[in-house]
Amino acid sequence: MLALAACAVPGPPPAPGIDVTVAAVVDGDTLLVDGLGPERELVRLIGIDAPETGAGRTTRECYGPEARSWLAGQAPRGSRVRLVADAGERDRFGRRLAYVHRPDGVFLNAAVVENGYARTMTIRPNVRHAGELQALEARARAGARGLWGACRNAR
Repeated sequence: MLALAACAVPGPPPAPGIDVTVAAVVDGDTLLVDGLGPERELVRLIGIDAPETGAGRTTRECYGPEARSWLAGQAPRGSRVRLVADAGERDRFGRRLAYVHRPDGVFLNAAVVENGYARTMTIRPNVRHAGELQALEARARAGARGLWGACRNAR
């Protein structure tokens, strides 16, 4: 696993965005952050769909807890990340939508897919990185990384 984490995709130079502090990792594609206003806010990583963890009202899916744990290791509580918007600001559940970058340049949306912890999920109008994410998913599938090797019905 450590070798895969080291392969995390560095993103483009820091884009204009908002720097926030990670309060918690909810699952493999959702963060709870501080720094956007007086209250904590949920942030959904654009372009990806991680398996559900089974927490709350979700049904546990293959590799859901692993995806959450991996993302928590990449963006631990108290760490700083930069949120970069695309065309749409919020999803239908009111969560802020963002591309998430660590200060060291790692593009977390891409790293989650590259390491096999999520599938791509393209929802217009947020398509800026769709091609890049789809290419990373194809490589993760071909290499049977993460859920692509662990989950029977992933392929």
